[in-house]
Amino acid sequence: MRFPTYSLCALLLAAPFVHAQNVPAPATSAPEPPTDLAPTHVRADAPAKAADGQPSLDDIRRFSRVYDIVRQAYVEPVGNKELMNDAITGMLAGLDPHSEYLDKDGLAQLNEDTTGQYSGLGIQVEEQDGGLLIVTPIDDTPASRAGIKPGDSIVKIDGVLVDGQNVDDMFNKLRGKPGSKITLTILHKDSDKPVDMHLVRENIDVTSIKVRQLEPGYDYIRITQFQSDTAPDLEHKLGDLIAKNGAPKGAVLDLRNNPGGLLTAAVGVSDDLLDSGTIVTTRGRLPDSNMSFSAHHGDLLKGAPLVVLVNHGTASAAEIVSGALKDNHRALLMGQRTFGKGVVQTVLPLDADHAVKLTTARYYTPNGTSIQAEGIKPDIPLADLSVQKADSAPELISSEADLPNHLANENTKAGGNIDNDGSAAEAKLATSDYALAQALNVLKGMALGRGAPVAK
Repeated sequence: MRFPTYSLCALLLAAPFVHAQNVPAPATSAPEPPTDLAPTHVRADAPAKAADGQPSLDDIRRFSRVYDIVRQAYVEPVGNKELMNDAITGMLAGLDPHSEYLDKDGLAQLNEDTTGQYSGLGIQVEEQDGGLLIVTPIDDTPASRAGIKPGDSIVKIDGVLVDGQNVDDMFNKLRGKPGSKITLTILHKDSDKPVDMHLVRENIDVTSIKVRQLEPGYDYIRITQFQSDTAPDLEHKLGDLIAKNGAPKGAVLDLRNNPGGLLTAAVGVSDDLLDSGTIVTTRGRLPDSNMSFSAHHGDLLKGAPLVVLVNHGTASAAEIVSGALKDNHRALLMGQRTFGKGVVQTVLPLDADHAVKLTTARYYTPNGTSIQAEGIKPDIPLADLSVQKADSAPELISSEADLPNHLANENTKAGGNIDNDGSAAEAKLATSDYALAQALNVLKGMALGRGAPVAK
């Protein structure tokens, strides 16, 4: 990895509830949590003005009063610990969709997410209006195999309606022991009729990097999320592919439905595909939040043309990579506008079992643009379409070779097939993945303009 190492707290870039974040750093400089509440017998005539940004006595009095009312009058008994945890959770949830309070289970999940290994459905969701919205299913998991798509909503889990009161419990139900069964009632994005999907939880081992050849000379790189090992995994797998097949004429980087992950992983991947230039800058209120990352010499593709596929599910760390490659004129972006998460979270440990994940900075693309709540527009817009091969009647004569008594080509090799012009392979790719087929066509045009790759 070619980027600075920081002993600060972990920096996260991921859509809400996304399972690919970061391990919290040691609690060396974390602030101690308050241990005492203000007394409820404060004099009524005490000054109510806030000093040095601290809460006013009126605010403290109001909080204490609500706390006492809930403890004494709520329909069921509520323990002090539970009530305080809920108060902290509510305080952070009111800030933005990404800040949250992490208890021991939350930290364990965070640690689990970093490796890309957990037991569940392989589904990434965010809370929206008291419900659970699908950000993306992870490739080759129960969720993706069942046909769950980005933009779908989870209406029920095991017959229980998801609402604002139970959404956290419903979210936790998505995980469970391998082999355990679960029924999701899914409302597809463009449908008004929910459908039941019966799924079985599995051990999800998310490999964030997949590489292959689309056809000779053109490589395909798929990144599903940004984990701690994503950049070195890219260097290893792409290096092996190039060693086997030679320098590519071009490559497609597929970041569709990539919900993000680690800032350092996004910087590492960007560095692997750039020779120079700024990757990303971050700015916040604390000095440690103000950082700038730049690329080092050494592009894995040696400058070969690059097309990046993006869509509405391309979020956060994936947007950092997209913005870095676009603003440095290293790649063309194709697809739809990206998700628009332009903020960074820092994990601030409170003690061994508790931490706060807090939004501490905004990030900016190399051109100084904030993509928060706007996303990145592609260079080449591409609708989310699928195509089918057209029905056509058999052709009796499709070329000179079909005419009787035609002259043979003196250069024709024995057993050659003149119909093998690549159109059948193109049709196969287009019907299975229209966007990828279009990206490959654009990539070929870019490669023709550049000429043959030169070995270095």
